[in-house]
Amino acid sequence: MPVTTRATQGAPCWVSLMAHDLKTSQDFYASVLGWHYKPGFQGQGHYSVALAQGAPVAGLGAGGRGAGYPVSWTAYFAADSADLAAERVRERSATVAVGPIEFGKGRVVVAADPEDAVFGIWEGEVDPDWRVGRSSGAPARLELRTRDPFASALFYGGVFDWDAPGAEHIDVRYENDRVVLRIAGHPVADLRGGGEEAAPDPHMRPQWHVYFCVPDVGTAALKVLDAGGTVVCPPCDSHFGPVATLRDPEGGLFHVTQADD
Repeated sequence: MPVTTRATQGAPCWVSLMAHDLKTSQDFYASVLGWHYKPGFQGQGHYSVALAQGAPVAGLGAGGRGAGYPVSWTAYFAADSADLAAERVRERSATVAVGPIEFGKGRVVVAADPEDAVFGIWEGEVDPDWRVGRSSGAPARLELRTRDPFASALFYGGVFDWDAPGAEHIDVRYENDRVVLRIAGHPVADLRGGGEEAAPDPHMRPQWHVYFCVPDVGTAALKVLDAGGTVVCPPCDSHFGPVATLRDPEGGLFHVTQADD
């Protein structure tokens, strides 16, 4: 039996890609991030779990090509009650698109915040080996690009009790022109300005962005090109190290940054 545990309420607990063709996505991310795969919840053939150094790092799912949705990464946050979190989303003039519905051994909600940035809510157990960190192939951090990071922090704080009494392990504060979320002292997510709903470039619209760790950002960008993807923003320096913005062959936007290991 795999070991599972409950994630901290309001903490990032998973990232997942909804692709058009699962095999295409698996091959691409295996080439770029070195991932291996195992069957997902209940052995479903249309969903797999990506592994880096033996630890779970992300989910990859597939839907019909004719469904009309864009390929994209979604960040999920833990909730003690998916029903309560969904109710709070609606109360704050945001949208619940899917759920709560049963998925695997938990319940899931897909929602959009008031600026239309999509995010997920997960009620259930998680693999204790999954975490936002700096090891190669794993998620390094999440970043919300939005019109008003302070309003967004109030929204997510209200939905997930970031500022509730007794949530001393959660710290939300303004740093370097952005709002930073820390769980148990570790930075896991940034909320910053720059997202505009009417932006012609989709990657500049309000959206949660996922950064993955790689041994070398420049090498990863070259691997993306070799595997049929696109370099949106070439390697450059940021306040937390080298980064690059990339797209997979189906258009899924993601970022890479330097790993510590």
